[in-house]
Amino acid sequence: MEQPPRELSAKAVFLGLFLALLFGAANAYLGMKAGQTVSATIPAAVIALGVFRLPFFRGSVLEQNITRTAASVGEALVASAIYTIPAFLLAEIGGRRLWNDLREHYWEATLILLCGGLLGVFFIIFLRRALCTDAGLPWPEAVASVNIVQAGDSTREAPRLLFGAMGAGALLQLLKSDRALPLIREYAEGFLAFPKAVLHHFDFQRRPLGQTVHGGGIPWSTPAISPALIGIGYIIGPRYAFINAAGGVLAWWVLIPLLLFFRPELPGQLVGSPDAGVVAYTLWHNVVRPIAVGMMLVAAGYTLFSMRKSLTASIRGALAAAQRERAEAARASNDRDLPARWILVAIVALLAPVTAIYFHFTGSWTAATVASIAMTLTGFVLSAVGGYLVGLVGASNQPLSGLTLSALVITALLLLSFGVHGASGVAAVLGVAAVVAAACSISGSLVQDFRAGYLLGGTPWKMQLVEILAVTTLSFFLMGPIIALHESNLEAGGIGGRALPAPQAGLMAQLAQGIVGGDMAWGLLAIGAAFGLATIAAGARAPMLLAVGMYLPFDTSAAMFVGGVIKLLAERWASEEPEVEQRRRENRGMLLASGLIAGEAITGILLAVIFLAGIPRLDFLLGWDLTSVRQVWGGWAAAGAFALLAWILIRIPAGGVQQDDHAKTNRV
Repeated sequence: MEQPPRELSAKAVFLGLFLALLFGAANAYLGMKAGQTVSATIPAAVIALGVFRLPFFRGSVLEQNITRTAASVGEALVASAIYTIPAFLLAEIGGRRLWNDLREHYWEATLILLCGGLLGVFFIIFLRRALCTDAGLPWPEAVASVNIVQAGDSTREAPRLLFGAMGAGALLQLLKSDRALPLIREYAEGFLAFPKAVLHHFDFQRRPLGQTVHGGGIPWSTPAISPALIGIGYIIGPRYAFINAAGGVLAWWVLIPLLLFFRPELPGQLVGSPDAGVVAYTLWHNVVRPIAVGMMLVAAGYTLFSMRKSLTASIRGALAAAQRERAEAARASNDRDLPARWILVAIVALLAPVTAIYFHFTGSWTAATVASIAMTLTGFVLSAVGGYLVGLVGASNQPLSGLTLSALVITALLLLSFGVHGASGVAAVLGVAAVVAAACSISGSLVQDFRAGYLLGGTPWKMQLVEILAVTTLSFFLMGPIIALHESNLEAGGIGGRALPAPQAGLMAQLAQGIVGGDMAWGLLAIGAAFGLATIAAGARAPMLLAVGMYLPFDTSAAMFVGGVIKLLAERWASEEPEVEQRRRENRGMLLASGLIAGEAITGILLAVIFLAGIPRLDFLLGWDLTSVRQVWGGWAAAGAFALLAWILIRIPAGGVQQDDHAKTNRV
């Protein structure tokens, strides 16, 4: 009798956990720097395919599936972490921050991620059959990862492309970092002053009322030479990269110049009379970003409203699945979940530590209980919603911020009705949002893995077991890179500063402190909401991305714009090729972009750890000081780096080994 292929092996689990740690750390850097994370599903599938071909590590397709399932946890859990945990650091009540030091709150943050992640696993187990087999969804990323596995020999070059691009991204990060070999100038910036202008004011009868003198100007910045940001722009494509950049133009070239024009006296009113660049930064941080928050809130609500039919269908499907589960006595071995009784017991058990966390925040058992109930109900419903949307558009496009905002607003209103105000109320609201974000993110990742496993013949309960193990392991690790990134960038403001703007966390903090703490610039929020409504009414394609572009430093959104331009040029170059060749170039370009992102992000984490360890930068260890060299040649080096990245993303995808005819037809 033929033995079934191995599936739940130690090597598959350990490789998956290692990749989860790797992609989790990389996305922590990426998400706080650019407000974007990149799905680990396809890169993990490529790496597993390459590693399991090694003579001493050969394994089955189902073992590769287990590895990819565990690896995807890193990106999913860190997305929820960077969207919500830094909000505790950014929220201010009465001029005092909720948290002043992330190290001091390591255990609270870890427990939030652990409970939220596990709840996401348990919630989606009840929804698996309704979403994966009965809903008839397209599952784009799950199908793509299965294609990689089943294409076999046709993807022999995929690991080489991915790891080669990771090396290029790591090298450029070393050459532009102030903590390694600073040769490349990451970006240049300045201020283009307007000529003095005199405005003559008059009344309705044109009688003179006086005159005012105005100045101001445009704070400008070049795109950052960042393989990660350019890779993101390439992956999201020219359409969305240009929308994101349009938000940056609106913030830095329209709103801030207007504010400076009408307040020429502002620098003299501030302590130390700072220069125009500093004034532009503080206006962006305190005026423009709240406007962007109002736009994000409207865009998130519009996204959920536009998907209302899909959401209703998802919830109905979840209820139907639960009824079928109780009615079915036996199932095939490859269609079994973990026992429902165990799952229910685990959910109830997790409510105890969650309620204890909320009591720690509020000091009231009533408020803590209300927060726990709100978390449970919104978490389950929004996990169903998020899982359905992943089936439609993939985990990379799951509107996690919109789902989290919904939970935050509902909880804030509930706690207000129970008289919870001030810092304790803000902390409780953010705590609920953090747990729900972790549940939604993990459930979306896992349901995508379920679908891929379904197509490959994997066993659901084994995948669920690995996911529980991965969530538990990652929860105790992820605060490490977040803390390291924050503390190593304190000179630039840490999390929330220029180097790590963390837009989603800033949004959560401002809404929580605005609704519960009463410390919101409501007028600016209303202006942003009105502008968001106007963009939606005008048919804007991605109002949320436009708002995120306003929330980011201009060098960041401009770098993603460069990635979009490179993708546009690559598409134009391939436009005359046959469709099969265009798809091949597209796949190779995506792998290269993913490698560039991972290379910079992982190296950035390592350099942050080295900095915190007190190790001198690399050129000092070698007896050099490259600072003066960068001042002279850094701009030319940056131009060369841009050319190198364009060559990698345009020229390399056009070459390579052609796929054989059998591989071209071997698709799911």
